[in-house]
Amino acid sequence: MNKSAVIGFRIKELRTEKKYTLKYLSEQTGLSIGFLSQFERGLTSIAIDSLEKIAQVLEVELSSFFDLSSPQETKYVVRSYEKETTLVNSEIIEYALTDHLTSFNLLPRLVEIMPPLPEEKETLELYNHTGEEFIYILEGILTMNIDGITYQLYPGDSVHIPSCIPHNWSNKTNHITKILTVHSPNPLKKEG
Repeated sequence: MNKSAVIGFRIKELRTEKKYTLKYLSEQTGLSIGFLSQFERGLTSIAIDSLEKIAQVLEVELSSFFDLSSPQETKYVVRSYEKETTLVNSEIIEYALTDHLTSFNLLPRLVEIMPPLPEEKETLELYNHTGEEFIYILEGILTMNIDGITYQLYPGDSVHIPSCIPHNWSNKTNHITKILTVHSPNPLKKEG
């Protein structure tokens, strides 16, 4: 069973314990009932910001959705063929670049951003959060909006911002865009 399916089943368990309906969870998170139902059954994956909304509604730490058991042997190297897909939706595929998702202060990921579908909206909703983030463009063109200013970033370009500044990124081309992103603090880190 993949990680997304395990997380989906865990969310259903927590939602049922609190006697929340899918409708209530949908209203509180802005995610559709159909999507939430599919996610809970392990039929689809979820983006980290959506998962964070669910965690807030269920009143749990984001890290509680992830397997926190420590491996018998500490592993510091992740081979290219060992990268796990951590989150997937129709637009974004994320690969973990560490086996320490819940223990280190930095969260490094490889992100593939798919070309937009023809019916997708052109507006990009900006968001902000605590910490800082670094983005390095590996392939394609990334459209990055930082505090209302839009930048076109190309392979070799990078961005390093305090995450409290409203920002977001998207792929407005017909090709896949690949970026390396590192967040601090790590939103998946288990405190204590």
